[in-house]
Amino acid sequence: MRIYLVVIDNTPESAIALRFAARRAVKTGGGVEILALIEPQEFIPFGGVQATIEEEARLHAEGLVAGAAGTLIDESGLRPSITVRQGDGPKIIREMIAANPDIAALVLGAAPNGSPGPLIAHFAGDSGALPVPLMIIPGSLDAEAIDRLS
Repeated sequence: MRIYLVVIDNTPESAIALRFAARRAVKTGGGVEILALIEPQEFIPFGGVQATIEEEARLHAEGLVAGAAGTLIDESGLRPSITVRQGDGPKIIREMIAANPDIAALVLGAAPNGSPGPLIAHFAGDSGALPVPLMIIPGSLDAEAIDRLS
């Protein structure tokens, strides 16, 4: 099965990337893997405070992914796989792609203006080393454009 790996965060462009991936998955008989990345937290010498901060970050990421999964199910009927991981984003993404040969593409949303974001900057600069295509979805596209292009 062809799986589209989408990284979700709080940005509107990640929702656009998810819509594009879902539409492609429906048309190709594939699936969607939603990944939420949790940034490594700065070390705080008080263990209880550190644990609380990390737990809040994890709960926020899980809520974000649950909302995205609900939207995906409502709009396309697809039930996505969900992963929440903490650590270095590019490293985690490469590990996931290496571990799952069904991942057919990495789908990222680009900001409608300004910097494209750290993951796009990283992977676009090294896209020749990726074993799957990198799909960069412009954040300026509306739902109708996504539906037409996907």
